[in-house]
Amino acid sequence: MIHRAPAGCLRVLCVTLVLLSGALAVAGPVRAADPAAPTAAEAEPRTGPVTNLPLPRFVSMKAAEGNVRRGPSLTHRIDWVFKHRNMPLEITGEYGHWRRVRDRDGAGGWMHYSLLSGARTVIIEEDLAPVLSQPNEDAQVRARAELGVIARLEGCENAWCRVRVGRTRGWMQEAQLWGVTHTPPPVALPEGEAYSGLAMTR
Repeated sequence: MIHRAPAGCLRVLCVTLVLLSGALAVAGPVRAADPAAPTAAEAEPRTGPVTNLPLPRFVSMKAAEGNVRRGPSLTHRIDWVFKHRNMPLEITGEYGHWRRVRDRDGAGGWMHYSLLSGARTVIIEEDLAPVLSQPNEDAQVRARAELGVIARLEGCENAWCRVRVGRTRGWMQEAQLWGVTHTPPPVALPEGEAYSGLAMTR
């Protein structure tokens, strides 16, 4: 025996189905999570997969000239040629013997690790920036460094960095330098000097 539902119930059921189909059309299809999409931690790793050193980090160019390639191999085309020995570079990636680098202006690509050095250098960001005898704005000015000059970085402390510009050693504010924002080295003074707080004596 077949039992028929009342006509009123059928109308209610049809209206319900229409409303549900309309809601699905507005919401659109539900997409599954992309397993290949990197997580936030993977997108910005704290250490390099090859060296286990921090990323990003600063190094300097060991060679007088270095090819910067589009990818991490000799088969990739050369996009840039860096021609300044000791210029600071920021490493943002690692793959085998290759390092992804960029310069102060954002130009970069992949360089072979043999062209790079762990020696720290900086670029002066302010024209005629004072090189001071002590890490204090009122200290004696030993020299003035021009915009774009490359200096050796000897260490940083409390937003001040000790640098060597040519034959002159002294202190500059970290904000005047490019190449110190990631893990700057601690101050290590040459033999015969002592440093305490904001005073330096020979």
